Amino acid sequence: MKDEKKAAMNHDRPTVTFKGRPVILVGNCVQVGEQAPDFIAADHDLSPVPFSTFQGRPCIISSIVSVDTEVCDAQTRRFNEEAAALNKELQILTISMDLPFAQQRWCAAKGVKRITMLSDYRDACFGTSYGLLIKGLRLLARAVFAVDAGGRLTYKEIVSEITNEPDYDNLLDAARRLA
Repeated sequence: MKDEKKAAMNHDRPTVTFKGRPVILVGNCVQVGEQAPDFIAADHDLSPVPFSTFQGRPCIISSIVSVDTEVCDAQTRRFNEEAAALNKELQILTISMDLPFAQQRWCAAKGVKRITMLSDYRDACFGTSYGLLIKGLRLLARAVFAVDAGGRLTYKEIVSEITNEPDYDNLLDAARRLA
């Protein structure tokens, strides 16, 4: 019976690889149409920021491994650039396990000012709430989500190969529909 329950829990869990090797994702596997789980992450000065802070505003959530990697750098800069063309009410959050100080240093060096960087370093609350915590590595899988002003997930992509970028066009189309 335990094996059946475990299999049912993992039924919708995507297969994710890191440089071709499968990884195990830990946490709740969220689905489009569900209420986006609340979580608490840290901002640049280590202050706790609950996701509920953004309630009432549509959001893009971008989960990355580390801002100091080429693909994560490109993904985060892309969302910073796209922010100028999107609805001003839309909040773009980028979340990683990087320490807030590293995120702040990276943003200053790259001129990233239009998105909110959050760190999940303390207790992996975001990673486990969204099913993105990579077991054994304590890093987040690459994923993007769109959340409407009512807090419902309207789009989800968990990138199957962590070293690949997400489908920006599909996510941005979903984000434009949130406005």
